Amino acid sequence: MDAQKQKNKYSIIVPTYNERLNISLIIYLIFKHLPDVDFEVIVVDDGSPDGTQDIVKQLQQVYGEDRILLRARPRKMGLGTAYIHGMKHASGNFVVIMDADLSHHPKYLPGFLRKQLETGADIVTGTRYVKDGGVHGWNLMRKLTSRGANVLAQTLLWPGVSDLTGSFRLYKKSVLEDIISCCVSKGYVFQMEMIVRASRKGYHIEEVPITFVDRVYGSSKLGGSEIVEYLKGLVYLLMTT
Repeated sequence: MDAQKQKNKYSIIVPTYNERLNISLIIYLIFKHLPDVDFEVIVVDDGSPDGTQDIVKQLQQVYGEDRILLRARPRKMGLGTAYIHGMKHASGNFVVIMDADLSHHPKYLPGFLRKQLETGADIVTGTRYVKDGGVHGWNLMRKLTSRGANVLAQTLLWPGVSDLTGSFRLYKKSVLEDIISCCVSKGYVFQMEMIVRASRKGYHIEEVPITFVDRVYGSSKLGGSEIVEYLKGLVYLLMTT
């Protein structure tokens, strides 16, 4: 298993927008928890006005431009297209997608890699809704909204995974390329469409329990418009998958 891990390379795509206060810590933690793993971090920044790109350039001086890749875009263009943009520059045979705001702790990455090596899974996804998983820092209303969204999607779509809206995942690169070519959603619905289409295509999906922690610095980018888009996306997937 260790020999196989050494053969693999992992491209970690981290989309950012105004994450100047978080990006240094998330990258430090990635390096801390993956000491013996061949990986690169691809930061896809959507023209952050807060100086996120300047911090990433400083980090490149510390860790090397071959380990930290900055692939900037001129403006906010959506989460789904950020992954597509990052994947164009990925040299690994596996791709990890995770948030930059510390809600996805890098301490779970070794568990993702281990689960994939043990099972041969095409996708390993973090889940808040199984034993040893959970959420920290959310108020009751947000917990109910998230849980309700997942229950509604489970009832209508039967995807075979417990956490549809999570965005902390490990993919075989070839599988991600196949799925992403079928997806039309943008923003937060993109995560749900990805996992539903993967399930419909018969890909092997495994889950790892994680605790999602509300962002440490900055403000959440989830609002009423995203909830409306989620509901529209749910109807779309119900009709097309």
